[in-house]
Amino acid sequence: MGNETNSRTCPVEYAGGLDNSIRRFLQNPRKILNPFIHKGMTVLDLGCGPGFFSIEIANMLEGSGKVIAADLQEGMLEKVSNKIRGSALEKRIEIHKCESDRIGLKETVDFVLLFYMIHEVPDQVKLLEELKSILNPGGRIYIIEPKFHVSKTSFEGMIGRIRNQGFTIIESPKVFFSRTVLVTINK
Repeated sequence: MGNETNSRTCPVEYAGGLDNSIRRFLQNPRKILNPFIHKGMTVLDLGCGPGFFSIEIANMLEGSGKVIAADLQEGMLEKVSNKIRGSALEKRIEIHKCESDRIGLKETVDFVLLFYMIHEVPDQVKLLEELKSILNPGGRIYIIEPKFHVSKTSFEGMIGRIRNQGFTIIESPKVFFSRTVLVTINK
């Protein structure tokens, strides 16, 4: 996955920019994820940062299912923990610290969100292999990358790696100023 000092990783000091009202207006989590999140799911928000998507996903699950808020940086996970402490969300959001070179989950998931983070991963093939091992049959992975960091050519290269790892492209939903792909495992 990288390490906490990896220059590719968004520093904890920038967490405020990842969770604010302007971003909520431009990248509303409910609007982006509503077609894909359903009651009873186990959802992995990989690279969750300060929990911008994790908290809304937990609300969308309406008390059934759970969110695994996973990040490499302890500081980001502390921000999520502080936001949910003492609330009903504390029971629906599991905090998970990734290892330096892998996610390290022991359970399987129905949906994975990779929002603005896969470009930060040095070994995307290794990440895709691990995701394949924890994705339930019929599960989906939603990758959203920023146009300002990821060129069209780089994104297309990533899609090639995704296909080579045995995933099928389902669609490319529209998200403001982003490149997206929704995938599942080939049967």
